[in-house]
Amino acid sequence: MLRPFTTARTIQHIARSIHYSAARFSGQPFDSKHVERAEDEVDVCIVGGGPAGISAAIRLKQLERERGHEIRVVVLEKGGEVGAHILSGAVIEPRALNELLPDWQSLPDHPLTQPATSSRMRFMTSKHSFPIPHPPQMSNKGNYILSLSAFTRWLASIAENDYGVEIYPGFAGANLLMSPTADSLDPWGNPVKSVRGVITNEVGLSKNFRMKSNFEPGMAFNAKVTLLAEGAHGSLSKQAIKIYQLRKEVQPQTYGIGVKEVWRVDPAKHRPGEVIHTMGWPMDMHTYGGGWIYHMDEGLVSLGLVIGLDYKNPYLSPYRELQRIKHHPYYRALLDSPKAERLSYGARVLTEGGLQSVPTLNFPGGALIGCSAGFMNVAKIKGTHNAMKSGMLAAEAAYVAVHPSSLSGENTSGQTPAADMTSYNSSLRSSWIWKDLYEIRNLRPSFNTGLGIWGGIAYSGLDSLFLKGRVPWTFKHTPTNTISNFQNGESLDASHTERASVHKPIDYPPFEAPLSTDLMTSVALTGTNHAEDQPVHLRVVRTSDFMRESEVGEGEEATGLDNGTALAEKIKRRRKAHVKINVDEYAGLLGRACPAGVYEYVDAEAGDKNTSEESWGGKKLVINSQNCIHCKLCDVKVPSQDITWTVPEGGGGPKYSTSRAFSVSHLKTYHLHRHHVTANGPGPEVLKTWLDVISYNASKFFQ
Repeated sequence: MLRPFTTARTIQHIARSIHYSAARFSGQPFDSKHVERAEDEVDVCIVGGGPAGISAAIRLKQLERERGHEIRVVVLEKGGEVGAHILSGAVIEPRALNELLPDWQSLPDHPLTQPATSSRMRFMTSKHSFPIPHPPQMSNKGNYILSLSAFTRWLASIAENDYGVEIYPGFAGANLLMSPTADSLDPWGNPVKSVRGVITNEVGLSKNFRMKSNFEPGMAFNAKVTLLAEGAHGSLSKQAIKIYQLRKEVQPQTYGIGVKEVWRVDPAKHRPGEVIHTMGWPMDMHTYGGGWIYHMDEGLVSLGLVIGLDYKNPYLSPYRELQRIKHHPYYRALLDSPKAERLSYGARVLTEGGLQSVPTLNFPGGALIGCSAGFMNVAKIKGTHNAMKSGMLAAEAAYVAVHPSSLSGENTSGQTPAADMTSYNSSLRSSWIWKDLYEIRNLRPSFNTGLGIWGGIAYSGLDSLFLKGRVPWTFKHTPTNTISNFQNGESLDASHTERASVHKPIDYPPFEAPLSTDLMTSVALTGTNHAEDQPVHLRVVRTSDFMRESEVGEGEEATGLDNGTALAEKIKRRRKAHVKINVDEYAGLLGRACPAGVYEYVDAEAGDKNTSEESWGGKKLVINSQNCIHCKLCDVKVPSQDITWTVPEGGGGPKYSTSRAFSVSHLKTYHLHRHHVTANGPGPEVLKTWLDVISYNASKFFQ
């Protein structure tokens, strides 16, 4: 149940209030239906503190100044600090930034310090590389090479300090707050409940869903408008898309996995501003993908690979492909030096569907913005400019929804009408975002036509150099008569995966540290941390089933495992079915595909009753959720489509930056925000984390 919250609007006061009342129930099973939550009233709640969400927040406050009506804007960010979950190393087109902050170049500490000076493309074989024509869409004249996490932090500082936006890091949007009754119509005219805000995730639950001494119920943010800016394949965005059938008239979304590293290279080999893109090796002729090398400022280089998640071979490992490409003479010449050092590593899925896969953007009470909707320009390998612009356009529609010129009164349910964001959907389709995506709409899907990879390369070259999208046809990702197969959350990319029996294991070369290393050495560079004793946020259940069970109170997040034997047995059966399909038919794909080593298919222990109930063929699934870097690959690519990514405790996950040393001050700030530190001082988990970080930094200082 929700209880009104009327004291000061600070996270410290909110957390203390919750902690005091919840501590009495320590050790008891958690029941989401009867939990007492604090709540707050906001005008616009934005879920996600990336470029799209922060741009929307700034634009809303600009409109407040321009039009004189106050508007309260709250941004919820699941990372421990803004930018912590944003992968560093990118080339940004400043078009949207120029519109949002025309005087940005005069603002202090802006990170756009390294202009792109040249752009080249090379075709790779296993031993050589050759220059090839560079598509005009990939020209980087006027663009900047930067750390995207640093850019997001800078943008957030402007939102907070100059515009008064409330940004709460460490708060993960876990559930949509729905109206109690059907009070609206979806885009297709069907009566539906509207979105009335967001509930953040519970903190302080044990693995078996019992409340620990530091338990804090998630908070309800009641909002007139809710903007989902979670990035590609966000958990709330998936819910909204399914509930309101937002993909009813479009193609399924397709994805790629981006794996990248940031290096400090030998100064003699550093070429500030140089942008290199690669095609060919190490991808085979059946796999879409390509690489990049961006020479940033301060002697840093961002390098990586994007691999289309429609790849067929279940033996492929995106991480091993990244390590393998560094063995190429072209990469080795840059990185293999006593003066070179790898600083960071990370991975994230990217939307590749383009124009054909942009869903209906508005729903009753809110809208999708940024990569939650999918605005990446595949030809440019850029999406930040489109994400920011979409946030700005949504902000303009949201401001009108909050402060309409005339009110239509209340509806029959007695509630105020849900915010109508239809104008955002139409304004985006008449903006330069639509033109940006329309020109390149056929490039990515051309690789999945009868033309094949070589034909796709040829067609893409012809279209990008000469046709520029001025053709009467639009390629599809899948035939129209199959679209209905992918409207309940199923992944088109997963359906492309072929059985292991028709492929051979890939013979990856041995690691050559420090040029290439094992996976866990790389994961250590992400700064990933999750509380160990918390519910596993990677659920073995189909997304559609997970949502249905959540609504009726049967989901894992609603009742603890030890509350119901029937549910526990259902989960064991799901795990057994998962192992049977994924080990027998796909050789344990997730064990190689996950770029953080989260999934393992290990030998089951003989004689263990619980293990035998979850195992198949002598194998069982182990989920190392502490390693998760929130890339979402598992949710997209698993052939059985029975892994659902949900948000862990707020603040958990990677801490991306271009520096190897973690900030103790940032870590302390994060824990104070989440209030694991009580009046009696920090608990043992917090102290251990602080000591680990201090020890790590000390070891680096004295090396």
